[in-house]
Amino acid sequence: MANPLRKTLEFLGLAEESYDDAPSSKSPAHPESAQAAPRATVTPLRRGSKHGVSDVNEILTVHPKKYDDAKMIAETFREGIPVIINLTQMSESEARRLVDFSSGLSQGLRGHIERVTPKVFLLSPSHVLVSGEGDGVESELDASLLD
Repeated sequence: MANPLRKTLEFLGLAEESYDDAPSSKSPAHPESAQAAPRATVTPLRRGSKHGVSDVNEILTVHPKKYDDAKMIAETFREGIPVIINLTQMSESEARRLVDFSSGLSQGLRGHIERVTPKVFLLSPSHVLVSGEGDGVESELDASLLD
């Protein structure tokens, strides 16, 4: 074992590193004689469709009454199911909180959020393509989202 002071000096660059010329007893003498580990097959977690867009079999529509309903929205969106959020039954402050949460959720899971009407929003996962009148125009959420 090397001297701790020497190792510190080597680390700081104040002394030259010393190398052992003797082969290590831990490594095999001939690497080609060591058995190669068999390679395992790799299975992708999600099989993508042709263009990265898949068919949608289910869409969840939620009419939250309080902020606590965000948990159900998050769990559903995490499963890759698009969610329509209708905020008409919520107070203004809780609706803002839920939109902020939904924006973060969609960004974190690489999805998209769009305003459909002033108080209705669509959360769509990355594998879902949404088309309509605003094609090619990226919808951005701003401070006046619920005006």
